[in-house]
Amino acid sequence: MNRTIATLICLSFAAPAFAEGDAAAGEKEFNKCKSCHYVTADDGTEIVKGGKVGPNLYGVIGRQSASTDFKYSKDAVALGETGFVWTQEDLAVYVADPTGFLREKLGDSKAKSKMAFKLKDGGADVAAYLASVGPQS
Repeated sequence: MNRTIATLICLSFAAPAFAEGDAAAGEKEFNKCKSCHYVTADDGTEIVKGGKVGPNLYGVIGRQSASTDFKYSKDAVALGETGFVWTQEDLAVYVADPTGFLREKLGDSKAKSKMAFKLKDGGADVAAYLASVGPQS
């Protein structure tokens, strides 16, 4: 096996480790998020009571950016218009630096997010938690 193939195989095993996160740890970490966000299922079941400053995060993993009934920033809407769909990996990166994430994804150094809070640690865990309380595919 040549070195390039071996490297690609190793990288393919390394990437999912970041994405997985720890849903139990993410549930605790989500306490920092619930001052602005809530998690309510489509049938109205309240999973996490929280603020309404940010959008409902039920089903965010697998959902197109800015596609719910919430007043998102124009740049979050622009991201959604590209067809961007949230993955656990992307959400983990987004919560660490929302504006930086939008700037990178849109290639626009002036893009901004309405989310001012930065979750420096635990983003993968929060993403795993949100995936665990979302609709099951």
